Amino acid sequence: MSLVEKARILITVKTYPTPSSKYDELVCTAGVREDGSFIRLYPIDYRYKPYWEWFEKYQWIEVDIEKRLQDPRPESFRPIGEIKSLGPPIDTDNNWAKRKQYVFAKGLSIMCELQSKSQSEVSLGIIKPSKVEEFIIEETEREFNEQYLIKMQQLDIFKSNKKKPLEKIPFKFSYRYKCNDPKCKGHKQMIADWELGVLYLKMRDQYQDEKIACNKVKEKFFDVICASGRDTYFFVGTALEYGTWIVVGTFWPKKEDTNQQLDLF
Repeated sequence: MSLVEKARILITVKTYPTPSSKYDELVCTAGVREDGSFIRLYPIDYRYKPYWEWFEKYQWIEVDIEKRLQDPRPESFRPIGEIKSLGPPIDTDNNWAKRKQYVFAKGLSIMCELQSKSQSEVSLGIIKPSKVEEFIIEETEREFNEQYLIKMQQLDIFKSNKKKPLEKIPFKFSYRYKCNDPKCKGHKQMIADWELGVLYLKMRDQYQDEKIACNKVKEKFFDVICASGRDTYFFVGTALEYGTWIVVGTFWPKKEDTNQQLDLF
């Protein structure tokens, strides 16, 4: 058995829920400890948690955790018991200064270097793309696999009132970018951010048009988050089953005006 410890974690990542054979669904949740080291909480069936255990990005939480022995990724821990939120989310004042204090505490990674290592060595990080070249939208299956659909349709006398149908996003959204490795040939990585999925569904329902919804997602995640005036970073992590790296979140304060500092001298 692994040891149980109490951890304070600043949540920086929540991915869109995915079906699970063991649980109804799972949300990959990640953040940083007080020293800036990355940590993943898994599994969390977030939508099935009582509302007092819900939390927002950039909110501190406190929870007992133990190392997931069946998961080789060093940052993966299982939450045990109640998740306690500790105050409101950290604000974006002074160009995200308080958030930067923790997010950048351990420095940045380079994507090409991360990919050269096994996920038993490292499976979470934050990288700065040297250039975001493209936002890619691809159609995918419109339904989850049959096994999940049957599971959700089954009548469970104890849980039937708790079922919360999960809607599949029928598109895959990806970034194509180059990292700061001089020899980088480019990366194409899927975006799994919960906020992207929620934005797509909201825009689709508002405009009753999938194409418009996709364009609205692109406007936010490419035209705004990756704009020339933004200092854009990607939170990246591995998918356990395949070991592939995906973008699990974004961090996009404004670019600092270095000229103002030079003028002081």
